[in-house]
Amino acid sequence: MKKAWWKEAIVYQIYPRSFCDSNGDGIGDLNGITSKLDYLKELGIDVIWLSPVYKSPNDDNGYDISDYEAIMTEFGNMDDFDKMLSEAHKRGIKIVMDLVVNHTSDEHPWFVESRSSKDNPKRDYYIWKEGKNGKEPNNWGSAFSGPAWKYDEKTDMYYLHLFSTKQPDLNWENQKVRKEVFDMMTRWCKKGIDGFRMDVISLISKPEGFPDAKVVGLYGDMNICANGPKVHDYLKEMNQKVLSKFDIMTVGETAGVTLDEAKRYANSEGSELNMVFQFEHMNLDSGEKFKWSTKHIPLVPLKENLTKWQLGLDDVAWNSLYFCNHDQPRIVSRLGDDSDEFRELSAKCIATCLHMMQGTPYVYQGEELGMTNTVFNSVDDFRDLESVNAYRELIESGLYTKEDMFPKIAHKSRDNARTPMPWDTSENAGFTTGIPWLALNPNYNKINVADQLKREDSVFHYYQKLIKLRKEYEIIVYGKYELLLPDDEHIFAYVRTLGNQKLLVVCNFSKTEQKFDFSGYENAKVLISNYDGNISEKATLKPYSAIALLLDNAQKM
Repeated sequence: MKKAWWKEAIVYQIYPRSFCDSNGDGIGDLNGITSKLDYLKELGIDVIWLSPVYKSPNDDNGYDISDYEAIMTEFGNMDDFDKMLSEAHKRGIKIVMDLVVNHTSDEHPWFVESRSSKDNPKRDYYIWKEGKNGKEPNNWGSAFSGPAWKYDEKTDMYYLHLFSTKQPDLNWENQKVRKEVFDMMTRWCKKGIDGFRMDVISLISKPEGFPDAKVVGLYGDMNICANGPKVHDYLKEMNQKVLSKFDIMTVGETAGVTLDEAKRYANSEGSELNMVFQFEHMNLDSGEKFKWSTKHIPLVPLKENLTKWQLGLDDVAWNSLYFCNHDQPRIVSRLGDDSDEFRELSAKCIATCLHMMQGTPYVYQGEELGMTNTVFNSVDDFRDLESVNAYRELIESGLYTKEDMFPKIAHKSRDNARTPMPWDTSENAGFTTGIPWLALNPNYNKINVADQLKREDSVFHYYQKLIKLRKEYEIIVYGKYELLLPDDEHIFAYVRTLGNQKLLVVCNFSKTEQKFDFSGYENAKVLISNYDGNISEKATLKPYSAIALLLDNAQKM
């Protein structure tokens, strides 16, 4: 298998607004990140993926960009960015920027010009359509509720926004748009950044003719735009004109991606991107029509899905390994057990299962502490546009009552992942001296960095060991994958193989003891386990136990 630094790296995602506030305004910032680089160095990560820090009116927390080459005022300025980049590089940590080019803010100068008149030179930078019978051009829905089209009185036309009304979609058919984007990317690369995570990049090529989509929920499914007719042409062009000229890492957020499409996006020839994020495993606890539910992720379908991607991309592309990010609720509350009794054990079990697979692992801020979903008492507690809009729309539609809807939104809201980072037990958890932009998780007295750095048995130190192991054992990065016990509802077990070595990973995703046959691994080396004890004792798996065993057949012989 072809080796690459980004295959061997561990990526840590920072959501700047919630990471560390250096000036007491209640909002995390770039200087706050710089002040915590030594913490990340101690954890052992190699790359920071930075959620957007560009100038933005913040309708969708920075994913609505009004200037791609200026810094959001709340986060600091370009001098602060340059200092953070330099200090990260001094510590051997790379910085990957979030690239949001499916859409801009409606306050971006391009859109201000585009909407000013039908004959403006930048009119075609965005997607404008005539209405149909006094209504929207088609039935597509927005990801943030409501139709995906906004009527603009000035020119009597509709513009497309697959997300917020303040996030108009760029027209990638326009060669000038692509050149603007590629030139901007090149300038960032020359500044010294180390790559891009590409927001909803699978949506940039819209289907020809803009047909109605199959109705899912209240509107036509916007995923009709996923993997459009020219998306691979556009990414090959991007690769040729920008990406191939720099030694950088690229990962695409690819809503609606299939295994076959992923093989094209993240092909081993390197003509497009290094990897993609797929979402199938993150949708396993969704409701029937909407993502909103209070379900737990079921283990058997999870094993089936992750195995499909492990085997499907082996030798032809590369996997991203993740359970958490700024759009996903906390995995301990979705797949593990967030009770005091099992929270840390289940966090370690989940981490072992994921980090021992083939692919590049992503750690989202606070995941290394075993952070859980937060507590919401009313809809007024939410700051997330998606959650607030969905709650109101689905109740107004009559599909749900408030009593039925609130627990579902509370369980799946993106705000669960966005509560400020708990650094210690002081007021506001050491995140800010001001009033936090979003309320802290009430359990920060139990779950915080200061406590976990002190305890050798903490989730933090377990993640630290997992990260260290990946750098010591090539089999963890490049070994072949084979699932064991596919139908077992409690145990996730698999074998990795590289040359004469075998790595057995066994995780009990239940709060009851389970039996497992360790025959053949009696002489194996325990690389990591979240319980003490030798292998003979592990024939009975304790609740949420995880163990990784290395067997070197060459040594054994």
